[in-house]
Amino acid sequence: MTLQIKGSKTHKLKNSNNMSGLEIERKFLVKHGGAFKRAASSVSHIQQGYIPAEGATVRVRIRDDKAYLTIKSRSVDHGLSRYEFEKEITLDEASHLMKLCQGGAIDKHRYLVPVGNHTYEVDEFHGDNDGLVMAEVELGSETEAFDKPDFLGPEVTGDKHFYNSYMLENPYKKWKQLVPEEYR
Repeated sequence: MTLQIKGSKTHKLKNSNNMSGLEIERKFLVKHGGAFKRAASSVSHIQQGYIPAEGATVRVRIRDDKAYLTIKSRSVDHGLSRYEFEKEITLDEASHLMKLCQGGAIDKHRYLVPVGNHTYEVDEFHGDNDGLVMAEVELGSETEAFDKPDFLGPEVTGDKHFYNSYMLENPYKKWKQLVPEEYR
């Protein structure tokens, strides 16, 4: 297995009226040391699972005291963008849907870190993915400029190793030696 850390772009664009649209985002590894925690405006606990589906990713997420059902299409441009539909559901509905999820659940803390005109979502993973810290930034267009904080490391946009759904079956603990040491 080889790990490819890419230098491509990603951004996210959502239609705020129906919580769906084209997701465009960029993902990065995060340097250890906790600088992102000191800069965070908030932190939340997230547990999420995935319901098997052909041609799409169906995610059930519980974030603190709220729950969401999200459906994402496959990317057609190497992880750069894909269609996303997201709807808030009740905690009871999420609890029932989590029983349909296969492979367990991703457990992480998400830190929101404002940087310039954007907010980075920095995920610190636990369990079988313990030690992995990634940041995502969502932009309005593929050409939109954004500030890169000092805690960012190499870009991993489009690398399947860093998809939460992939990490359920292939947890970070199995391949972390492929990540540069300063990001483990």
